[in-house]
Amino acid sequence: MPFKKIAADPPAADEKPPVVVREYDEATDKVAVEELERRCEVGQPGKPSLVTDLMGDPIARVRNFVSHIMLVAEYGDGKEIVGVIRGCIKTVTSGKRSRNSEVPVYVKFAYILGLRVSSTHRRLGIATKLVQELEGWCRKNGAEYAYMATECSNKPSLNLFTQKCNYVKFRNPTVLVQPVHLHSKPLASDIAIVQVPHQQVELVYRRVFSSSEFFPKDIDRLLSNRLNLGTFVALPKKSVSKWNPKIGEFPPSFAILSIWDTKEVYRLQVKGVSALTHAACLGTRVLDAMVPWLKIPSVPNVFKNFGFYFMYGLHMEGKDGPRLMKTLCKFVHNTARNDPDCRVVVAEVGQTDPVREAIPHWKKFSWDEDIWCIKKLGQVNQNYYDWHKSSPVIFVDPRDL
Repeated sequence: MPFKKIAADPPAADEKPPVVVREYDEATDKVAVEELERRCEVGQPGKPSLVTDLMGDPIARVRNFVSHIMLVAEYGDGKEIVGVIRGCIKTVTSGKRSRNSEVPVYVKFAYILGLRVSSTHRRLGIATKLVQELEGWCRKNGAEYAYMATECSNKPSLNLFTQKCNYVKFRNPTVLVQPVHLHSKPLASDIAIVQVPHQQVELVYRRVFSSSEFFPKDIDRLLSNRLNLGTFVALPKKSVSKWNPKIGEFPPSFAILSIWDTKEVYRLQVKGVSALTHAACLGTRVLDAMVPWLKIPSVPNVFKNFGFYFMYGLHMEGKDGPRLMKTLCKFVHNTARNDPDCRVVVAEVGQTDPVREAIPHWKKFSWDEDIWCIKKLGQVNQNYYDWHKSSPVIFVDPRDL
């Protein structure tokens, strides 16, 4: 649905210049938006910061959704672009099932991300206006809820959404990060790792994630995306001969996950660290290269543009499930070693998801500071937040990253 340009009435002589919110036009807005993003990415002096490079495609982070939009805010008679926001709409599970059947309840959700306002134009209500206009587009396109993600330390963002826009905090997932070392990780000799065809994966995922939150109805589209590097299952070798993958059933003990290549969408870079930190990290890589048999946990070069592999759809079953999942994650690490631009492997799971403890990661690189906030679009009733309390498992769609 086309987005209608929203503008205030012409200002009086003593009024502030008008702010116009409209849809992003790649042909005319790209350069200005990239410059705005660059200015907003500047971190605090003396503190490390993680900078995102969208590689010349400002809409890259929502492009993989069928229904998506990017809005810009123009300020004053010069029509300077001073703010941007992105959004997409998807149909996902709510964590509930229908009362009279085992069919999962799907909800149409809007995801709001990439809100930026120029530092010279803040406290003018531009961010609020961008959020409100995006919510209006979401409502017109059938979204029942909207949600966003930010860090708990980002007080301005939290205050904007929770105090001004009436969002409510409702999820606090954990991001687990494993650096990619120069040496490979040993895999257990009694475990087999097999790649599973997309059609079979879809059947398995629809079964095991039917009670989870945010499992996408268009999982087939996700699995067939060119950024999906495949789905792999780990199982005991002794059970391989008894396994018939064509019927969509696995042995009693197994682990499964899919790999998404984010570096084709955007790159990251750590800035603001000391020369001493640079040298120390380089030293670990030199030692790892010289004596790989020592398995020294080297720190990859994250001070230049890098990409990462994202593990999603993580699930395990049976008494051997945790061990199988750990081996499967090591396999992903070894796969990432063959990609010179991939420096870390990442997963995001719910705080109480059983799979959390089985995912190898560095605590220093990982965090649990992300906050998801939710809002019902439309008429509010007192019980509308109850649905999200039903499941500890969150299916994190890599297209949201």
